[in-house]
Amino acid sequence: MTSPASVRIDFVSDVSCPWCAIGLASLQQALKRLDGEVSAEIHFQPFELNPQMAAEGEDSTEHLVRKYGSSAEQIDANREAIRARGAALGFTFNMDRRSRVYNTFDAHRLLHWAELEGRHIALKQTLLRAYFTDGEDVSAHDTLERLAVEAGLDGARARQVLAGDEFADEVRTQEAFFQSRGIHSVPATIINGQHLISGGQPPEAFEQALRQIAVAR
Repeated sequence: MTSPASVRIDFVSDVSCPWCAIGLASLQQALKRLDGEVSAEIHFQPFELNPQMAAEGEDSTEHLVRKYGSSAEQIDANREAIRARGAALGFTFNMDRRSRVYNTFDAHRLLHWAELEGRHIALKQTLLRAYFTDGEDVSAHDTLERLAVEAGLDGARARQVLAGDEFADEVRTQEAFFQSRGIHSVPATIINGQHLISGGQPPEAFEQALRQIAVAR
């Protein structure tokens, strides 16, 4: 029996990006379909949609109007499209609960640490659910500590990481690296450091690309 093809996947994303939640759910569905054909090593790479966001955050509708010039009707239509795409993938977007946009730098620091502990996928999924489904403040340290514990991480160590500036340099270095490679919107899925899949594609798109890459190898 042929062994699965090994691939490295760098998933560049932000925990406050709805299309990143869709993209990750699609990617994971594709990998389930390719079980036995492809063995993937997933690494989450940091990207901040709003690096200058104040600690208290901003009303999400006001933020979208200011940042993109969207009308209320456009915002409602986009939210419904996102909700429907999520539902089809088994991910729940409760748009009425996601009333604010927050700074996500500390969440990225926590994710960097979680990868060292082998719990980054669990933490990423927990953060996305907390923000998009439950409407939680993913910049608040007490919330982040609790979510880390939910993802199987040590709460005291999470609190220690959040209390200082541990892994800040590493996160900024990774952000700069991927931006220097032309990644200016997310999600961006990079396979084996050279194949880019942009946006929250459906599972079929990820499945097809991964299978082609696996066969080529």
